[in-house]
Amino acid sequence: MTRGEVRRRLALEWWRQLAVTLLPLFVLNLLFGADQQYGLLSMPLFITGLASMFVSLPLFSAYKRALLATEKALDTPAEHDAWIDLARTRRLAFLGAGLPAWVAAAAVFAGLEAIPLILLAISSIVLLYLYRIPRQLG
Repeated sequence: MTRGEVRRRLALEWWRQLAVTLLPLFVLNLLFGADQQYGLLSMPLFITGLASMFVSLPLFSAYKRALLATEKALDTPAEHDAWIDLARTRRLAFLGAGLPAWVAAAAVFAGLEAIPLILLAISSIVLLYLYRIPRQLG
């Protein structure tokens, strides 16, 4: 598999993860968002969603290390294994980046309003954006 094919596959995986991250929030909000019940859990769930962004800190550090290792392994026999390790590390980091949007999806049932839901969704999008493969790696 060529480097360009790997980059395309990783880019497609990023878009797929973006859909997997945001789709539950949109579907649950569409189905259950009209029931504006003001529960006691809406604010704690919003704070939990904000705090879940910090899960990405160690995951991003591991991703950066994997990026550097992949860059060093380019045009060597270890390049294939470096790409595989990068993809594995990135998949794990995607889970951490999706947490704010998934907490927001759960918060729909608690009656969390639109602005906090949008903020949590945007925070997941920003975190996912950090895990795009840089152009210099191609």
